[in-house]
Amino acid sequence: MLMINILGALLIAVIIYWFWLYKPKQVQSNNNKITIVVNNGVYYPAYIKVAADKKVTLTFNRQDSAPCAETVVFPSLDISKTLAMGENNTVELPALKVGEYAFHCQMQMYKGTLVVS
Repeated sequence: MLMINILGALLIAVIIYWFWLYKPKQVQSNNNKITIVVNNGVYYPAYIKVAADKKVTLTFNRQDSAPCAETVVFPSLDISKTLAMGENNTVELPALKVGEYAFHCQMQMYKGTLVVS
């Protein structure tokens, strides 16, 4: 019984880390253009740094057939885009002010952050 409780606590710790504490490695874009691969339940890269006050071009390459992967949403910018499977899907963002802009799928299972500085 003790072993089951220990395994349960470890599983809870892994879930908390994965969904709330994990921060992926930050990738810098020098020209405000970057390709993001959508596969295996994640955006890669998912933590992207771009320059402020310049238009941003994100190209999403969807390789995951899961229904959740078919839409990317930028809630604070009121932008949503359907991603075609196996194609490069371009999302043009306006010049952004300094800050962090979250993006995710419609169910918020795939998550990313655009860091503007």
